[in-house]
Amino acid sequence: MTAVLVLADGTVIEGEGLGAEGAVEAEVVFNTAMTGYQEILTDPSYLSQIVTFTFPHVGNVGTNDEDIEDLTPAARVGAVGAIFRAAVTTQSNYRAGAGLDAWLKARGIIAMAGIDTRALTVLIRERGAQNAVIAHNAKGAFDIETLKARAKAWPGLVDLDLVPAAGSAQTSRWTETPWVWNEGHGSDEGGPVHIVAIDYGVKRNILRLMSGLGAKVTVVSARMPAADILAMRPDGVFLSNGPGDPAATGDYAVPVIRDLIASGVPLFGICLGHQMLGLALGARTLKMHQGHHGANHPVKDHTTGKVEIVSMNHGFAVDAASLPVGVTETHVSLFDGSNCGLALDGKPVFSVQHHPEASPGPQDSHYLFRRFFNLIRARRGETLLPEREAA
Repeated sequence: MTAVLVLADGTVIEGEGLGAEGAVEAEVVFNTAMTGYQEILTDPSYLSQIVTFTFPHVGNVGTNDEDIEDLTPAARVGAVGAIFRAAVTTQSNYRAGAGLDAWLKARGIIAMAGIDTRALTVLIRERGAQNAVIAHNAKGAFDIETLKARAKAWPGLVDLDLVPAAGSAQTSRWTETPWVWNEGHGSDEGGPVHIVAIDYGVKRNILRLMSGLGAKVTVVSARMPAADILAMRPDGVFLSNGPGDPAATGDYAVPVIRDLIASGVPLFGICLGHQMLGLALGARTLKMHQGHHGANHPVKDHTTGKVEIVSMNHGFAVDAASLPVGVTETHVSLFDGSNCGLALDGKPVFSVQHHPEASPGPQDSHYLFRRFFNLIRARRGETLLPEREAA
């Protein structure tokens, strides 16, 4: 026993440690995706969280430099802990650059293996996401009582603004385009469409997809005033995903979003951006029991009547009952009926709770980026794109 997970209620789970040594407080959630562990662990929305993988075999394909999702890898923003069922084996994949254990060490992620992840998942489903401490010590030396006290004292994610740690502080230009098999990522300086992306903890593939549609993409800080954003003359503004409580980040982000809405510029939000758009329009957000984390979530798009399988990663949600008159619910989770999308009636403003960029996960919702571009094209009097590419 070289690792322990200590829950706030005093439960102690022992396992085999790997990755970085040390101890950290965080919220424990589970993710049901069968692939894409590297993208999951580098998603900035997982900051201050420990990911329990329900799929038993993790690490088989190793890690590489192309599958990192946080915008600034040097900052190593993402999950702080990881829990696996089976021991990590030697990597076997032509793209592998390093094994998972070494990669976890390099990123400072504390991990443990050899525990009953099904039992832990059931616990989370019954009791909700758990505050905890995960600790790894190669000698197996732990002060359990101290760890219990730390887990109990940690206040959790409610009222916690994590965007300053996850988002960009400086303005930058994004040019990387989506990955192509055996070619990697391309580069495009962008054409006449200018998108300003407000970075609350953005994932790379979101920016890649916009760049891949020919946009010039500028990434800006979450604290940039609306006047400065509009001075860049954007054709559209994107509100990114990110970690933490949207109500806490909303203290400074919501006034900016309201000014952007008033300007008439097309707006598109994902995940945290969706939640804060909801707040800006007068809705409430709430902490979910266990959250949605996985790549197999069914969501219905009321605008098309179609059901999509999507990637999810959120522990807060917009309360559909609080949506004001003039705001339409566009998407809904078929797992629990929670809100997964909204649109402002008569305005080029919409958002979704799920992750249409995938990485990892299905690409059913890629069309939403074309929907965003069509709002821009309509405002410019240009021909609209087909929302879905021909098969």
